[in-house]
Order: sequence, then structure tokens, then C-alpha cells
Amino acid sequence: MTHSQAARDIDTSRPHSARMYDYYLGGKDHFEVDKQAAERVAEAYPAIFVCARENRAFMHRATRVLAREHGIRQWLDIGTGIPTEPNLHQVAQSVVPDARVVYADNDPLVLKYAERLMRSTTEGRTTYMEADVNDPQALLNAPELAEVLDLSRPVALSLNALMHFVTDAQDPYGIVRRLLDVLPSGSALALSHCTPDFDPSTWQKVTDIYTSAGTPVRFRSREDVARFFDGLELLDPGVTVGHRWRPDAVDGDAPTDAEVSLWTGVGIKP
Repeated sequence: MTHSQAARDIDTSRPHSARMYDYYLGGKDHFEVDKQAAERVAEAYPAIFVCARENRAFMHRATRVLAREHGIRQWLDIGTGIPTEPNLHQVAQSVVPDARVVYADNDPLVLKYAERLMRSTTEGRTTYMEADVNDPQALLNAPELAEVLDLSRPVALSLNALMHFVTDAQDPYGIVRRLLDVLPSGSALALSHCTPDFDPSTWQKVTDIYTSAGTPVRFRSREDVARFFDGLELLDPGVTVGHRWRPDAVDGDAPTDAEVSLWTGVGIKP
């Protein structure tokens, strides 16, 4: 698909989760319909902006830890979303300039801005491909992936704020298992996932807003999120609230667990 085709395929008649996320992060790559839906979420859950910010911060820290401490040089980032600097490859390549990153998303608007995701170091490489996590086999068989990643060597599978858009009927655990099954020992899963654990009534309102906008969601408990890491060796501190996963030095007041409402974790495949 070309960028012009992508522009034609963008549906502006209803809100899209990636564009709403862009709004939460203070971006400009969204439409009025996305802004309106995002503001309905913010009315029910004012800390959604904190949640989005902490999700990005977790991704940055997890990427640096995997690069520095676990020798990871390859990433498969699914559900990439609209580019927001620093993007994953910029974080990884700031630590290991030869890092290789494949981004995958199924939103035409992300494709429109994909050039932002392919400004690699000369030593490394990045690419973007249109793919759907609900079809993991097609994603793994994509030629764009094979051109950049060597699946005989460790790969970090990055699933940030994605799996709560995969309902139970779509077999979320089976999808993650099929993705991890093809990756060798030493590979990793870095995952973040919104949760209703700290404020169930508020998150039911958020669920209703997304579902009524045509985007079914399934926000999960800590126990349910931990299941994604079955068979993996969890890095300390295990599955924890986003801002508590290996935090950098904190300036000022840290957010509360309820404000963040995001379970995060990183596991290594033995």
C-alpha cells in the first residue's frame, strides 16, 4: 500500500484507538472524532493522560534494559501506533546502534507517517509493515519481517497497550504464544496492559466508551495479565504497575497506582 492509498483508506467517520492515544500524548495526528471520543474517556478517567505517558516511559525503560543487560539487538513492535519521538528504534539504537526493529500496525494513518519509523542509524535497520496481531502467522511470514529480523537470534516482542484491544473471543493468550513460539531462547516479551483493578467503576465507563465507538476492549486483572508471561522468566520486579517497573529517578510527586492503572512486565524466554 502506498502512502496515498493509505490516506484514502483512513476512516474519519468514527474514532480510532491509535489516534485517541495520539491525543492523550499531546500529538496532532488525530481528527475531531478522535478528540471527542478521547475527551469522553478523559471525563470519565482524567488520569488517562498519566496512563499514556507512563506507558511510553515503560517502553523506553524496558527497551534500554533489554539492550543493555540482556544483549537484545532485534525488536518486533506490534501495535506501533502513530509515531511519537523517541520511538522504540531511537531508544534501542541510542544504546546499541546496530539494533534492528520491525514495526507492525494495521492503521492506515500509521502507514502515512511510517517514514518517521524508518530513520535508522547506518549500523542498524528499521522497517514498517501493515499487519494485524489477530493473524500472527501472516505477520510472521511477512517478507518485510524476514528482510530485517533474523529469527534464529533473540528478538524482543513488544506489545505495548495492545492486548486489551484483543478480546477473550479472539484468543489473546494463543496469539502471544504463537508469536513467542517461533522466537529462540533469549528472546523477550515486553508488555503493558490497562487494568480495572484499582477503579473498576471508572474502567467500566472507559470500556463502554470504546465499545460504543466500535472498538471492543477487554481490560484485565493483574492475574490475567501475568498469564501472558507463562513459561517466561520474569525480570524483577515482575508484573507491576507501569511507573514501578525499574523507575528512573523521580522528580516531584509520583502518580498513584490508580492514576496509572497499567500492568507491565518483561519476561525472557528460557
